Amino acid sequence: MALREIRLDGDPLLRKKSKEITEINDRIKVLLEDMVETMREANGIGLAAPQVGILRRAVVIDVGEGVLKLINPEIIENSGSIVDLEGCLSIPNLSGKVERPEKVKVRFLDENGKTRTIEAAGYLARAFCHEIDHLDGILYTDKAIETYSGDNEENLHEE
Repeated sequence: MALREIRLDGDPLLRKKSKEITEINDRIKVLLEDMVETMREANGIGLAAPQVGILRRAVVIDVGEGVLKLINPEIIENSGSIVDLEGCLSIPNLSGKVERPEKVKVRFLDENGKTRTIEAAGYLARAFCHEIDHLDGILYTDKAIETYSGDNEENLHEE
């Protein structure tokens, strides 16, 4: 396992669309493990492969319920709407209010190549939307209604 460098806003790679993963090999599994380690080291709750310089459709998420490793994730259903604050490891010291679906259903491949579906609401649904956007070159600031400078913990927990 290794820590990888997190790309920051302004890096053109963050604006590119990631390619589908067609073979789950040892390189992909190492990438996922490195992403988990990098996310944890940075105190994040999610990380997409483009954020570490790899244009492949892979994300890792941990909102406190255990690590999820998703390959080729796609949102197949969504409902509701909620505006809440988000931050991003690629955009330090900034947060923003973003409207996202309240509930989502996501289809993905696990590390063994098995197709899985997960339904999520609230914080986890928001994390799925945020990380899947990264795979399409979209940053939360593209969708933000308002943004806030600084690392204001109070803002990050507002509803």
